[in-house]
Amino acid sequence: MATILEPKLITGNANKPLASAIARRMTMHRGSSTELVNARVERFNDAEIFVEVYDNVRGEDMFIIQSTSNPANDNLMELLVMADALRRSSASRITAVIPYFGYARQDRRTKARTPITAKLVANMMVEAGIERILTMDLHAAQIQGFFDIPVDNLYASPIFALDIKAQFKDTLSDVMVISPDVGGVARARELAKRINAPLAIVDKRREKPGEVAEMTVIGDVTGKKCIIVDDICDTAGTLCKAAEVLIEHGATEVHSYISHGVLSGPAIERITNSVMKSLVITDSIEPTDAVKGASNIRIVPTAPMFAQAIMNTANGTSVSSLFETETLEPAYEGLFTS
Repeated sequence: MATILEPKLITGNANKPLASAIARRMTMHRGSSTELVNARVERFNDAEIFVEVYDNVRGEDMFIIQSTSNPANDNLMELLVMADALRRSSASRITAVIPYFGYARQDRRTKARTPITAKLVANMMVEAGIERILTMDLHAAQIQGFFDIPVDNLYASPIFALDIKAQFKDTLSDVMVISPDVGGVARARELAKRINAPLAIVDKRREKPGEVAEMTVIGDVTGKKCIIVDDICDTAGTLCKAAEVLIEHGATEVHSYISHGVLSGPAIERITNSVMKSLVITDSIEPTDAVKGASNIRIVPTAPMFAQAIMNTANGTSVSSLFETETLEPAYEGLFTS
């Protein structure tokens, strides 16, 4: 009879609070202690990354929790070195839990003589010994095809749907979901279906990356509480401009739900000073003190979802069941209140 291995967690320096929260949730659900494997992930004086695993991992089902967020290169290298250390220590299986998959925006050649870095990163992960990927809201779904190993791509929309139903429970009929560009319509439609809300689009024209020349609203947002849905907020220029355009077109309020709060450069200042009433992000990227201190930014947890996904993966049960709000709701019981 095959022995079912207990999942073991290890983390780098990218998002230790999230890794600890996942371990706590798994402890609560399983009824037995789940702790992070004792290891050190540090740098030599010349910034080389070094990993030493203190606990025995021979024959274990290992899950490395590591977002490849800023500093992307350091966090990616930590992930690769940890995978190599576990492989050479005879771990039975190595799964990379990557809440935010960096380099995902480089998923195709946009012009001549440019790389497809997302594919390069996929090759590096497989070569390092990673046998499975667990991530959330990939910027481009086709990245799953860059890997010749299983990739489970979770979605933040069930979590957002629970939060929206709690926050807007008395005015849900006034809510309208907004896609900030044509390319994000599928993501916005998915959330709109979950909360039974109408959908509109903000069509943007870019002169060059990072700059928006013109925006047009497709749909009637008059008198609506608009919820902009996207996967990444980087410098927040497009997001804040879209909020202004929606208010100009008659929206009463604008809120944003973004899976990954990259929030680099002037993002926090822009959001704080914008007409947006609130920005809701997940903790897939560890929030800075500035993010935590911003008055109109809220953070929703992903630990319950990732903890359940890790347990399902370890037990060989369905991960796609977590795509349904009804399935995920028990894991978030009591966490969302209006």
